[in-house]
Amino acid sequence: MTSERVLVVKCTSGAEAPERCSQAFTVAATAAAAGTPVSLWLTGEAVWLATPGRAEQFALPHSAPLADLRDAVLAAGSLTVCTQCAARRGLTEADLVPGTVIRGSASFVEEVLADGTQALVY
Repeated sequence: MTSERVLVVKCTSGAEAPERCSQAFTVAATAAAAGTPVSLWLTGEAVWLATPGRAEQFALPHSAPLADLRDAVLAAGSLTVCTQCAARRGLTEADLVPGTVIRGSASFVEEVLADGTQALVY
């Protein structure tokens, strides 16, 4: 299934809320696999999952490996870390897995308000 619509998924939690976090990554990766353009935004503690090794350590029974989901999104869409969230944690783009970008709220608003876009927040 391909779609003319774009899906923007915002993940607001990390390992402290594993089911919510995994759901965001799963939905984003599923959309990407279905041919839908997808943009996954990480905020709060979720930003750590864009650093090398962190997603690989994440484990949730009956869920796909988070690193695989992240990599599927990177291969077919985009992965973005919140500017303020990265700054609060002392992270720069050099600290993130290749292909991940850091952008601010104006960019998020621009993405979600574009015609043909569906936004989900987890």
